[in-house]
Amino acid sequence: MLALAAGLVLLFFRNVDVRLVVGEILKARLPWLATSLAATLISLVIRSFRWQYLLEPLGHASFGNAFRATAVGFAASSVLPARAGEVIRPYFLARHENMTATGAFATIILERVLDVLTVVALLATFIFFFDEGVGVSSPTAFAAVKWAGVTALAGALVALVVMFVLAGDPARIGRAMARLEQVVPSALAGLIGRVAEKFARGLGAVRRPRRLLVALLLSFPLWLSIAAGLWSVAMAFRLAIPFPGTFLMIALLVIGVAVPTPGAIGGFHEAFRLGATVFFGAADGAAVGAAIVAHLFSIGPALLLGLLFAAQVGLNLSGMRRMAAEPEPEPHGAK
Repeated sequence: MLALAAGLVLLFFRNVDVRLVVGEILKARLPWLATSLAATLISLVIRSFRWQYLLEPLGHASFGNAFRATAVGFAASSVLPARAGEVIRPYFLARHENMTATGAFATIILERVLDVLTVVALLATFIFFFDEGVGVSSPTAFAAVKWAGVTALAGALVALVVMFVLAGDPARIGRAMARLEQVVPSALAGLIGRVAEKFARGLGAVRRPRRLLVALLLSFPLWLSIAAGLWSVAMAFRLAIPFPGTFLMIALLVIGVAVPTPGAIGGFHEAFRLGATVFFGAADGAAVGAAIVAHLFSIGPALLLGLLFAAQVGLNLSGMRRMAAEPEPEPHGAK
């Protein structure tokens, strides 16, 4: 993972005048940078509220615990490889709320599907109403982005159907998985069955159309606040990216952060640089400087808050690694 991150960083800085990039960063307009930071914090609040809402079928979780767990999870993903924070986040919550980590993890999978649907909807909005000839200079790249969006949409819809089926009868899913004792030790088969049942119960929101719709609607202010943060950075660096253009940038960044490096280092930066230069004609130095600041602002608030919340309960980096690898903890308050 570290080698991959190093390779992407080298790719990002190829043929870059570092002094020019530093100069662009120093010239960035502070009011716009402050706006970007505020937008990032707002997105973290909305994300935590949406997660709290999706968790309701499992049991009530306080917003404070959902917010702290979200920050800790994002902080862990910023410093640990393979997006470990996605596992740590529900485990951290389960230590403070009376619900299973496996069920809470299922809601995170559902969150990701809702995120994909929202990002694709925003990308489609840009393509059909705001592209203004963006793809003219690079039709092949623009076509690739469109096909990626269609593929992501299809994958998200299939995932929703699978989740709907799984959530229909969690106990039956558990019993079916427990029958694996014919090919694996019975103790392991029983464990798989219990985990499968808990996971299916975590998908309860899929079976509640109103709750699923509200969660999807909450995804739009979430991603619009993320778009506002990116646009504010673009304005700070005087990049000619209109606000709807950030919908395209977000789609590219989603692809970039899918590369499993700690904190999306390298993948985020190169995706931002390519989007700004290829589709919006930004100068390379300004694009590189903006990418560095946009990445710092996207992970900085959650990283600092997450480390603070983790320290409050005596959890350090080594503890996060163990949490990601240990068996599921007992729900808080379980007898």
